[in-house]
Amino acid sequence: MSTLSQQPSEGTNRERPTRAVVRAARVLAEAGVQGARGEAEVLAAYVLGVPRGQLALADGLSPDQRCRFDALVARRAGREPLQHLTGSAPFRHLELAVGPGVFVPRPETELLAGWGVEQARREAAPLVVDLCSGSGAIALAVAQEVPAARVVAVERSPAALSWLRRNATSRADAGDRPVEVVAADVTAPDLLADLLGRVDVLLCNPPYVPADVVVPPEVSRHDPAAAVFAGADGLVVIRPVVTRAAVLLRPGGWLGIEHDDTQGAAVPGLLAGDGRYDSIAGHADLAGRPRFATAIRRRDAGEPRVPGGAGG
Repeated sequence: MSTLSQQPSEGTNRERPTRAVVRAARVLAEAGVQGARGEAEVLAAYVLGVPRGQLALADGLSPDQRCRFDALVARRAGREPLQHLTGSAPFRHLELAVGPGVFVPRPETELLAGWGVEQARREAAPLVVDLCSGSGAIALAVAQEVPAARVVAVERSPAALSWLRRNATSRADAGDRPVEVVAADVTAPDLLADLLGRVDVLLCNPPYVPADVVVPPEVSRHDPAAAVFAGADGLVVIRPVVTRAAVLLRPGGWLGIEHDDTQGAAVPGLLAGDGRYDSIAGHADLAGRPRFATAIRRRDAGEPRVPGGAGG
């Protein structure tokens, strides 16, 4: 792996941002980081305290800033997540605090959140539930974009709950409608018993990666395993969520569940097999891969034809 030069630009003790980005991008690319140039720009802008779009107009990096920048680049080359280095992750119109102990929200999940926002806007005062909330990305996006919504965010991990509560407090302080945080296991058969038959929109980005799948170092080393993997087929959380959602949703309520790109048939199949859902549909991400499934709670549905189970 290349080392970063500590030499300043000619005639000054500051290094031009563009030059710093070029040499950092080379190091990141050699380390196997995808989008190395863009990530180098993010880190340079972070150190300089300017928006990425204004990086070319910024003052050069001082010697202290160069040292800080080089240290961050070295950590990223070691495959520490970019969001852990900057302390935040963008999600729709939000910047969320993230770090060790919480799953870093991905851009593809913005599609599920956007779908949920669209459904919630159909109601005057919707009740929206976000299961496996993690950092609170989906819940907080809905709360910001649908101010009339009551939003309940459910998470079981103590570490993730800390980040969720931090983000919820920050957004409430910024003027968004406060999100209700519930510490609970989404596979519990009595989950949210006080909301039975009342939920308008239920969204879930659960752990769904099959146990034998090899994931990037950023995921294997830094994302909590319990937020990533879900048994041999990746469905041990989704199964009970499908079952419980059917009793939480009001008749005509909407359900959206993110899933692995290998589960484009399996998750709609679970919804169809339950017997209490209509209008089951699969949705692709921006790369065209199956990414989330949606359904509507049937108005005439009774008990499920095939009971779900929490699995392993």
